[in-house]
Amino acid sequence: MNRRSLWELGGPTLLILAVPVAGSAMSRALQLQARSILVTTAIVVALYLFIGNSGVLSFGHISFVALGAFAAGLATAPAAVKPTTFPELHPILAQLQLGNLTSLVLAGLIGGVFAFLVGIPIVRLSGLSAGIATFAVLIITNNVLRNWEVIGPGAKTLSLIPTTTGFVQATVGAWLVVVVAHVYQRSRFGRVLRAAREDPSASRAVGIDIQRQRLLAFTLSGTLAGFAGGLLAHLLGSINTQQVFLDLTFLTLAMLVIGGIGSLWGAVVGAVVISTLNSFLAEAERGMNLLGIQFQVPGSTRLVAMGVLMLAMLALRPTGLTASRELAWPFFHRNAEAPVGDRIPDPDAPG
Repeated sequence: MNRRSLWELGGPTLLILAVPVAGSAMSRALQLQARSILVTTAIVVALYLFIGNSGVLSFGHISFVALGAFAAGLATAPAAVKPTTFPELHPILAQLQLGNLTSLVLAGLIGGVFAFLVGIPIVRLSGLSAGIATFAVLIITNNVLRNWEVIGPGAKTLSLIPTTTGFVQATVGAWLVVVVAHVYQRSRFGRVLRAAREDPSASRAVGIDIQRQRLLAFTLSGTLAGFAGGLLAHLLGSINTQQVFLDLTFLTLAMLVIGGIGSLWGAVVGAVVISTLNSFLAEAERGMNLLGIQFQVPGSTRLVAMGVLMLAMLALRPTGLTASRELAWPFFHRNAEAPVGDRIPDPDAPG
């Protein structure tokens, strides 16, 4: 790794490390929120790996998070209570009992395998068609998990999951996802996919198999999303299908757009900043005391606020808070242009 690459990884790393440092000095409830920020960061970076490098919008990645969460939860919930709590559960799943780390590996594998299977037809599509197809995957996955009790709790909540995602596991997990995303985007595969994003016709002309490159990124992104889902299950201690459905889909996409959809730094900044704001608004919805003033905002204020922020960002700064750029090495020229393959095209630019 050269200095620029290390700096690009160092910025997200320092921001991730700042979360547990600040959170450990807070109350017990706020510590849970801080750990939630780290897990959410892992989910958003998993989204970025595919969307940011390919330029193809996906509404379906929370499907992989959901599968990872339920896989890790079922694998670690006490085997003694599963047959009575979930009588329809398949005997193999009912008897399955894994440790914490093994369950996270399983969550990542299931997310990756499912992403590979559904990605085979999806990567042939682009634009609106791809977005609708991924949204269909989200709807199908949610309905299967909610109604097919052979593979999970169905509409009921899967509880008794060991809450092992403390600050150490959440921090290391989020950092590992960031490292994988960074290594991928700096690799030949990441560069080729970004080149295909910028000019598909020229890429095909020089022999790049765009569908194969997209499928690789989609599978790797699904693996990271499944792993992040495992972290989420072990953070909450219980999980149901509504927790990994539309609200989380909208929120994580908003974080990616607001932070800067075209850079890893933007994904991490968006996740940390918007997660912090979302946690604050969630507390305000329940009622909170700020500087001696008791106040409460209407329910769903945080979702409305995320929508307003995303609309404002798209209208005023389409490239996000970070301008879709990686954190610049301070000894390089401040206004130096990013490499062509690392830039998101400006729709308002002439020509």
